[in-house]
Amino acid sequence: METGADILNTLNTHAGIFTDNIKGVDLALKGIDLLFTPGWWQLLFCFLACSLIMVNRLNAVEKNGFQGTLVGTLVMPYFSGFPNLCFAFLILKGGTLGTVVLENCLVNNVTNLTLVLAFPCLLWGLNLFEEKKSPGHHEKINHLSLLLSIIALIFFSVCILFVSKDGVINSFDGMLLVGIFVFWQLYHLFDVLKNNTRTNTKIKKKIILDLIVISLCAWGIFSSIDSLLVWVSKDPQGKFLQDHLGLFSGILMVLPNAFLAIYYAATNRSEIAYSSQIGDCHICVPLCIGLFAIFSPITIPPSFEIAVFIIIGASAGHFLLTAFLGRLPRWAGILLIGFYAFFIYKEII
Repeated sequence: METGADILNTLNTHAGIFTDNIKGVDLALKGIDLLFTPGWWQLLFCFLACSLIMVNRLNAVEKNGFQGTLVGTLVMPYFSGFPNLCFAFLILKGGTLGTVVLENCLVNNVTNLTLVLAFPCLLWGLNLFEEKKSPGHHEKINHLSLLLSIIALIFFSVCILFVSKDGVINSFDGMLLVGIFVFWQLYHLFDVLKNNTRTNTKIKKKIILDLIVISLCAWGIFSSIDSLLVWVSKDPQGKFLQDHLGLFSGILMVLPNAFLAIYYAATNRSEIAYSSQIGDCHICVPLCIGLFAIFSPITIPPSFEIAVFIIIGASAGHFLLTAFLGRLPRWAGILLIGFYAFFIYKEII
């Protein structure tokens, strides 16, 4: 016959088992909650993973009917610059001032032209022509296309300066900026068709599958950016991020293009590493800024002119170095990093 102590011990044992089961269920519920309500680090991982897959598929596009710098100026920018377009749309949808979008685009361009090109330059060098080898016809055409793209970036940046002289970029200014971008892209499109006709090259149907995968990645990027913006706005300790949203979002959205630059520089395709950065700059200035301004005027922030002058100065430096040397020297990479550090200092302080 069980005594009172035995009964008490049995109850304690069952209570312990019950408590362990509850802990297990609680842990499972936490796991499910983590899966369906991701935090900032899962969203950031999703953004980077989709960007990497997109870069991989964009690399396949070159083999399906697009060649050389045309990949960097006509195809890649739309996808590597897609996060900036998403950001502008979400900011417009949320009713936030366009100053944040303007800062995002300017930070994106400054980072592309300085930091993103400087690191591959320091690691592998950015030589548009192979050393000890006379450049061929194809290399010369790519070189001229790159120089033209840099001149276009300088022209677009000067246009932004002119339309902002009254302290605001209005809807008329936005339509003008979008118009010159559309004309620029039509020029490239007809250049592709002309080149394919001359060489009897056809755009392969297999490119459709790559574009579907890229579109799915674009949806993942859009969703992750949307959720990250919601997280930043609701985080009680995110005051610093909220005050510098344009700066940090611009740096984050450069990462897909940084992957492009590093990959193509490491595989000795410097012309695409270069042109992808210039092409991405075209998406931000003038397309992204112009589209936002059409629907909502953008007030010019205090740091606007410094950023634009750095973009124009860096573009002019890239033009001169690539035109006369055919490469970006390593000392120029160190100089570009110095300009970027100065810009970030002015943005934060």
